[in-house]
Amino acid sequence: MSQTKRTSDDLENENDDFVPYVPIKQRREAKVRKLQRMRHLPEPQVEREENEKDEDSLVAGPKANISLIDQAVEVKKQKALEDSMKTDAEKKLEEEKAIMEAVAQRKLLASDRELAKNIIYHDPIKTTWRPPRHIRERSQQEHDEIRKKYTILVEGENIPPPIKHFRDMKFPTPILDYLKSCGIRRPTPIQVQGLPVALSGRDMIGIAFTGSGKTLAFSLPLVMLALEMEMKLPLVKGEGPVGMIVCPSRELARQTFESICKMIDFTTRGGFPKINPLLCIGGISMSDQSRVFSNGLHIVVATPGRLQDMLSKKKFNLDLCKFLCLDEADRMIDMGFEDDVRNIMSYFTGQRQTLLYSATMPKKIQDFARSALVKPVIVNVGRAGAANLDVLQEVEYVKQEAKIVYLLECLQKTPPPVLVFAENKNDVDDIHEYLLLKGVEAVAIHGGKTQDEREFAIRSFKEYKKDVLVASDVASKGLDFPDIKHVINYDMPKEIENYVHRIGRTGRSGKTGVATTFINMNCSEQILLDLKHLLREAKQRVPPVLEAMEDPTDKYNLHGGCTFCGGLGHRIGDCPKLDAQRRQQVGNIGRSGGGERGGGEY
Repeated sequence: MSQTKRTSDDLENENDDFVPYVPIKQRREAKVRKLQRMRHLPEPQVEREENEKDEDSLVAGPKANISLIDQAVEVKKQKALEDSMKTDAEKKLEEEKAIMEAVAQRKLLASDRELAKNIIYHDPIKTTWRPPRHIRERSQQEHDEIRKKYTILVEGENIPPPIKHFRDMKFPTPILDYLKSCGIRRPTPIQVQGLPVALSGRDMIGIAFTGSGKTLAFSLPLVMLALEMEMKLPLVKGEGPVGMIVCPSRELARQTFESICKMIDFTTRGGFPKINPLLCIGGISMSDQSRVFSNGLHIVVATPGRLQDMLSKKKFNLDLCKFLCLDEADRMIDMGFEDDVRNIMSYFTGQRQTLLYSATMPKKIQDFARSALVKPVIVNVGRAGAANLDVLQEVEYVKQEAKIVYLLECLQKTPPPVLVFAENKNDVDDIHEYLLLKGVEAVAIHGGKTQDEREFAIRSFKEYKKDVLVASDVASKGLDFPDIKHVINYDMPKEIENYVHRIGRTGRSGKTGVATTFINMNCSEQILLDLKHLLREAKQRVPPVLEAMEDPTDKYNLHGGCTFCGGLGHRIGDCPKLDAQRRQQVGNIGRSGGGERGGGEY
């Protein structure tokens, strides 16, 4: 048999599968080295030198020749070393950032259709309104000087210019006559910047102290939008609304509705088309307003519960709605009511201009709103959550059993009308009964009363038929009592935001007022520290009992307060509002009814 000659290709093919022979001695030595590494035994010096290159290539990881326990120990040592180099303030800020990320809302404030189809609007709504030429020709420096004069802080892209006179905002004569009839000669700071932003069709977050004219800043642009759409193409039965305002309480919704009706009366008498507004709140029969549905519906002012009911029954739709304002927006987006707002949003079929207004707007809500709005403009007059500087704040230590008696003495400080706030419904009823027994003309309001009782109390108090109104926090947000000289807090609320809203019922529209607050040992330490910092910020007298309190935030030398609720006397790690919300989540407790303490009303 002849032997064939092997080619170079055959040799290469054989080399591909060739496994070199390793002597038994070397294989044993390799096995020993492997066992030594696993048992952490020291290797012989010669072997260590031979394997230095291999050891250098080993790194921590799932395939490394280092046990996971040792890797974890090494990571902990490295982290401990890094933490030892950080200051206490840096550690605190990192901890707060982690908490804030954990509680941040991830879901956008949008309709179900937009979320399902991932519809994102990139450009604001266009309107036909433009500032006058002489306003547009001003330099950016001139605009900044006007904002500085009025202490207006703005953020955003292509911010509309501030305008100092109503006439330059191109309002028609009937609207100017309405403003004169209300004694409004010049716009307030929030109106100087807020009205041009709203008229331009931009999404907006408006923050200003209580009594600064926020209601006019969003209701006036809505009336102008309704007039424009009605003049272009009149609405017929079954169409509308073109704009909507959602309020957290019935009283605030009715107050806003009545101010809009007055505007409409002036425009109708001035020759403009008739605008049909609708008040959509619980406690009233919608059949009484059936005449509104006989024609096109232009404006809806509502509380969320009744609004959802009307939308679900298809009494009207939001197909033409291009304007949405959330008054007291921090309450609207806050936990316990956020789902209701999302449900309302699901009825929108297109892009809308969204305005959020409040006197207290924590950073958490601002960040969430930024992600939900389209290139929003943030207009801030003063610090969000700051107290009205026109209010003289007096804080007195009064024992629990002596409060109701001392209340009579406080009523002598100023002439009526006087507003008394209490946290619980039972306390409101007890105070009301006590004042009546003492011969004081008083009425009471809280979420447990019928709508007729609530309306009677508000109406008789505003018409000066009653001297004292005893109320829960349902009357603390947005209600306008222009002639109140004195507000008495029978107890300190559990959240500093409610305190700011309470005392804001006086000192409105540039007038001065007095706010007296009773405190004692029943108040939590956090709320008293918040009050202490709020008094300092407003340059008010701090009572000795608060001055003597040790401030735990001083040891970190951090400023700015809680990023969750806006309180100045604590950080987010000690936030009582966050703790309350966590307990509510754990206990699966539903939102409190009756509009009390931050919930929305039916």
